[in-house]
Amino acid sequence: MIPAAPAPLQHPAPRRWQAAWREAVRDPRELLAMLGLESLAVGWSEAAARQFPLRVPRGFVARMRHGDPADPLLRQVLPVLEEDRLVPGFSLDAVGDGAARRGGGLIHKYRGRALLVATGSCAVHCRYCFRRHYPYADDSAAAAGWHEAVALVAADPSLHEVILSGGDPLSLADHKLTELTEALRGIPHVRRLRLHTRLPIVLPERVDAGLLGWLHGLPWPVTIVVHANHANEFDPAVDAAMAALRATGASLLNQAVLLRGVNDSVDALADLCERGHAAGVLPYYLHQLDRVAGAAHFEVPDGEALSLHAALAARLPGYLVPRLVREIAGEPGKTPLQAAIGRIAPAE
Repeated sequence: MIPAAPAPLQHPAPRRWQAAWREAVRDPRELLAMLGLESLAVGWSEAAARQFPLRVPRGFVARMRHGDPADPLLRQVLPVLEEDRLVPGFSLDAVGDGAARRGGGLIHKYRGRALLVATGSCAVHCRYCFRRHYPYADDSAAAAGWHEAVALVAADPSLHEVILSGGDPLSLADHKLTELTEALRGIPHVRRLRLHTRLPIVLPERVDAGLLGWLHGLPWPVTIVVHANHANEFDPAVDAAMAALRATGASLLNQAVLLRGVNDSVDALADLCERGHAAGVLPYYLHQLDRVAGAAHFEVPDGEALSLHAALAARLPGYLVPRLVREIAGEPGKTPLQAAIGRIAPAE
């Protein structure tokens, strides 16, 4: 049984991060006007925006370069005409989430750990998102009140780590996060908690006293895996958020996706790794693009990806070089790209 949240958390007052969330830009025309690009033929797609709506916090927009249609942050969020192309090899479920669903928002792919789709909500809609077609309405742990997911974890003593993902788990209010972790606290075989979140990067206001208090009170070692793809995603507000998260005792890692037109150069990747480290975040994974429908224009060929990674390793110390991997449905873990080559047919 999931205990009720303490009374003071039942009706929390509106907070700064929630206001910033509500004020996110949702209209591509407004976004382009804010950047002085309304008169340029940027090539955005109304059809793509209907299928997967634009959402981007204004603070993230402020980090984009004014007047630059090739800005790497803009490219990650603007719905473009290339998304409308049907490309062989790109599917609605690129990583086999469907086959690994266990009910109640729980996905069990890898030994010893299970991923909990805490919510379908996110503060930013990244155009390359591998879950952009995920059936959140049918399979979200928060929507199910946590009960089924917690019961499934409790029934499997091989599960030592719970990964909160989504959407973005930090989209949830603190009292909802508390409900979940209080329920997990009673499961003796759960030893670690991991959060996969983009909010501290795109909406650093989310890292506030309430969230930090929740993290401080958790009984497990906590790893927070943030998601930044370009050095320009970091600014002083993000740096402060990272420092506050580290002060809770959490380990901070970054996972990035290799994206055409965003970070597909050695300079861009090196800058990302060094800038993240300056903020206290160690590089973790550099993912080769998951082949989700609508994202083919972001793909970097495998050979080029390997060359970029080799050049990055020659430039930086080993602890600043992320592992270059691909996720292959049905495999027991992420696969190093060199070993994965040839196991997925190239897109046409």
